[in-house]
Amino acid sequence: MKLNEFKQKKDEFILYIKVERNLAINTQKAYASDLNQFIAFWQNLSENEKKTLPLRQTIERFLVSLFYKKIDKASIARKFSCFTSFEKFLKPQGIELSLQLTRPRLDKKLPIYLSLDEITHILDNVKPENIPSKHPLRDKAIFELLYATGVRCSELINIKMIDIDFGNKTIRIFGKGRTERIVLFGKKAKDIVLNYIKKERKFIGSQQEALFLNYRNQKLSSRSVQRIIEMFRSFLKIGRNITPHKIRHSFATHLLNRGVDLRVVQELLGHKVLSSTEKYTHVSLEQLSKTCNKSHPLKKLLKTKVN
Repeated sequence: MKLNEFKQKKDEFILYIKVERNLAINTQKAYASDLNQFIAFWQNLSENEKKTLPLRQTIERFLVSLFYKKIDKASIARKFSCFTSFEKFLKPQGIELSLQLTRPRLDKKLPIYLSLDEITHILDNVKPENIPSKHPLRDKAIFELLYATGVRCSELINIKMIDIDFGNKTIRIFGKGRTERIVLFGKKAKDIVLNYIKKERKFIGSQQEALFLNYRNQKLSSRSVQRIIEMFRSFLKIGRNITPHKIRHSFATHLLNRGVDLRVVQELLGHKVLSSTEKYTHVSLEQLSKTCNKSHPLKKLLKTKVN
């Protein structure tokens, strides 16, 4: 396959994952970026290499170059997934890449989350008049709803007025791949969101409008929500950033610490496989271990003997 044909197939592939596979917008952008990076790498090869190297070897050389550049393992793993999907897309068209790719093994990282006290402090003690924002009611409602439901940032900004059932306190969420699920929220979140709608949002032209709007009455961007959540860091004495995803981690961890069934948490988070949710059990067990070490009667007994 020549470079020009590859570019054409790349465009067809991006359209395919958008229309046929209905992958998340972030995945579409990431795959397009990965393939464009490869095209740039291919274009920078010498003329002799362009003529003699088979496409398979060119792809493999590109992936190897990423390791030498010390690119983040997660980014490299995604590029492996991109080329694997691209290979499957080409196969029915009679194009065999014969790639032999094994995704790099990722280091397991425990989710970073806020403590229950930290979350409670922001939700209960931070008043709208103290929030440094032109839309304090909206920003407080965003924080409250993220924690009440555990939704992703991308899911939050796409909530429409029609998706919310205030009577039953549920929201219809469209997650990755447009998979649909129902999430729950409590009376406190309901009151805060309704207060925002009544006092700041006010005009509703259509039930198809997004719940959270910017100053231009347009749907908020993910970056805007990230800035809003980071703003709340000033109310806590912590040396780490706050992100929408850490609020999601906090939601899941706190539920499991309270004894909620793992599969219920999986459903609420919108995870396709249970293993994605199981990482939170490690956090719960770690917290349980610390509590046991601190409170176990044997520890007090050993201290007495030492003294």
